[in-house]
This record gives sequence, structure tokens and C-alpha cells, in this order.
Amino acid sequence: MDYFKSLVGGTPSQAPVVADDSDFADFADAPAPSPVSIPVSPADAQAAEPTATPGHRGTYTKWYRVWERTQPSDFMMEAVLVPIILLALLVYFWGTRQNKRKAKKWMAVHAPLLEREFALVGYSQIPKVTPYGEVQGDSSLFEASAKLAGDNLPDDLLKEKAAWEYETYASGRQNVAFVDFRIYLKRRMNPLYLAAEEITGMFFESVKPKPERVEAVLYPFDGKEKDFVPPPVPGSAEAGKTKSVGNSAYDPFVFAIVNKLAMRRLRDERYDLSLTFTKDNAKLPDWTTVMSESAEVTDTLLTKELVAAVNQAGDLFEYLIVSDQAADKPTTLNETTPKKRLHISLKLPSDGNYLPTLPLFQAFLRLPDLLVSQARFRPEVMRKIHALRETEKAKLKKISDKEAEEERLKALDRVKKEERERKMKGMSAEEQRKFLERENEKQRKKAEKKMTRRG
Repeated sequence: MDYFKSLVGGTPSQAPVVADDSDFADFADAPAPSPVSIPVSPADAQAAEPTATPGHRGTYTKWYRVWERTQPSDFMMEAVLVPIILLALLVYFWGTRQNKRKAKKWMAVHAPLLEREFALVGYSQIPKVTPYGEVQGDSSLFEASAKLAGDNLPDDLLKEKAAWEYETYASGRQNVAFVDFRIYLKRRMNPLYLAAEEITGMFFESVKPKPERVEAVLYPFDGKEKDFVPPPVPGSAEAGKTKSVGNSAYDPFVFAIVNKLAMRRLRDERYDLSLTFTKDNAKLPDWTTVMSESAEVTDTLLTKELVAAVNQAGDLFEYLIVSDQAADKPTTLNETTPKKRLHISLKLPSDGNYLPTLPLFQAFLRLPDLLVSQARFRPEVMRKIHALRETEKAKLKKISDKEAEEERLKALDRVKKEERERKMKGMSAEEQRKFLERENEKQRKKAEKKMTRRG
């Protein structure tokens, strides 16, 4: 009734409502809970008080102000790592720059000589006129080359293969197909690697670091000009010209002039030098030796110009090799095919003076001319050289025949096994049992025969 009175405007009843459930009577007079206050210091209270920033919406507190809630000791890790990273980057860029400058200087010094000997030097597609001034005579060429700097060196003369390795290329010369040059430098951008290499080299001879050097591999035509030089295009101006090309072939042999400090390493690393006999020569200095297959070959190649160039190079000379055999030991008969090459290795001087090695470098480039004109020996000498090669081939043939026989036996066993399995598939269980018994009987008889023969 009171509910309807309140709807029509009457005064609702103020009498308290008595709960039907008396289980909660004990909590009826309990006071309302209130939060426990936490004591706050005046400084924290002032810091926590919101402050308004003019011109910005919202409020900012000390938490957003990094410079107020941090101190320098919080950045100790960064203070240690950032200088180390900057130092590593500085050393890296310094090392790569030094290596690049040294490689460019070598190229600038030797470029006049290369461009006088070859029609194409570097990686340009079109032979170009040498940018260096013409010089008269070999001595003036060496002096002019030694004074050049690599700052204005064309980009297509040298290619960077790695930060410590550079390479270049030359072609277009009589009796020479092409020449590959590689410049090996120290890893100046990685001092830790250099230190580890030096320390390890004190205990292990095999990992002793090699000095900075330039290595060149010359590929002679050897009478195969048609395989390297494409024929002229029909109808062109060159097609009507007849060129008289001489015989650029020469007899196969292995000959080397080696620095004695590198003699043992080269004999262990190179298969072709293992075929030679080592003997000192009175024409050469005491710190070098000759590795040759014949005394006649040695007398033919040791010219006055070559001996003088080796003497002038001094300790910068490592080796000069004329070979028709592979540097790595062949494992098959196909790898024994003669491939004539000329190798040279010269150390890079620490003071940048390349004048002592330039005559030897020129003698190396002109050595194919000497081989074509004089490297044809008596039949007795060539029979001796060929006999040694045939002995090595016979060893490889014996190994190859043994491997072929093993493969043949394996293939025969595989065929027999497949035939046996095919027969057993068509047999019943009793037939299979009898078949296996017959096989065991045959194997037993074979074993008895072997024992009887041994007895």
C-alpha cells in the first residue's frame, strides 16, 4: 500500500525494513571501511604534486623529466662500450685506407711498365693510351715509375677483392695470353687477428704469417693462340690482314729459383716442385737455390739479366717458377694434363721503394720470349723428364685401376643380390628353406677348400 501511495504523491513510510535473514544481524551495526593512510615525506609530497606546464595540455611530473631522475652513474655501461666501438671503427677505417693507399702505390709504380708490355692493363674493356709520359730506356722507366704516386690512379686499373687483397689483370702481348696479379697485405683493420696470428706463428710453423707480397701468374699461349684470341669478324678491316704468328710452344719442364727461407714450405705445398732436384748455383747469391729437373734447363734459363735482377731484388725476392705441372697433387689422370704457367712472388718493401724489384718484374714479364726462342732441349733431356712424369702417371693409373676394380666388384655383388632376392620372392617357405641350406652348404665347402690350401 505504501508503494502505491508513493506513486500518487503520498509520503513513503520511514519504518526500517527488517531483514528476513537473521544471519547477517551481527554486521548490521558495523562501521563503513576506510583506507589506511600511508605516511609521506614532505619532499615526496611536493614532488608528487602535479604541476601544470604553460602551453601544454595536461600535467607533467618529475617522472617525465629524465635529467631530474637520472645521474651519470646510470650510464657506466654506455660510457665503456661507446669509446670501444668508436676506437674499433677508427682502426678499421684507418687500416683499410692504409692498405688501399699501399696497393694503389704499387699499381702506380708498375703501371708504366705493364702498359708498355701489354695492350690492355686493368679491367677496362677498351685498350687505352697510357696516361704516363713516354720514357726512353729501361733505367729511366724504372726511375720514373718509382716516383709516381697512386692518388690519380684510374679506378679500372685495380680491383679490391677484400680489405687486405687487391688484384689486377693484363693481356695483349706476344707469347702471353694474360697475367693475373694479386697483392696481399696485412689485416691492419683487425689488430686482434694480427696479434693472434703472430703469437700462434711462434709455436706452429704452418700458421706463421706470410709477409706482404705481390704474386703474379702468367699464362703463355704455348701454341694455342686460336683458343684464346677470337678470329676477326668477316668483312672487317682486320679480316683482310694476314698475320704471321710464330710457333709459341716450348718444351715442358719445371724450373724454379727460390729463396731458401721459403724452400721447404714450397716443396711441401706445391706438387710440381716435388718433382725437381734442389741444387745451389754459383751464379746466384747464397740465399737462393735452384729447383730443376735438368742441369740443361738451369743453364738455359739462368741468363745474365735474370741473375742480375735476382741479386738486385735481394730479400724481397721469394720465388720464380716455370712449370707445366699442377701446383696441387693430382688425384686422377685427367689432372695430369700439362698446363704451362709462370709464377713469381715478391715481398712488398716497408719503405715503399719498389726500385730494386722492378728489373726482376720486367724480366718475369719477358721470360716467355726467352722460353719460346730457347727452351727446346735435347731428346735425352726430354726423355728423362718424360720418364719421371710417366712414373707419376703409372702410380695414379694403378690407384685408378684399383678403385675401378673395387667398383666393378661392388656392382657385381649388387647384381647378384638383386637376382637372389628376385628368385626368393617367387618361392614358397619350404623352397626358400632348401635354397638357403644349399647356399650355406656351398659357403661351407668354399671355406673347407681354403683351409685345405693353406694346410
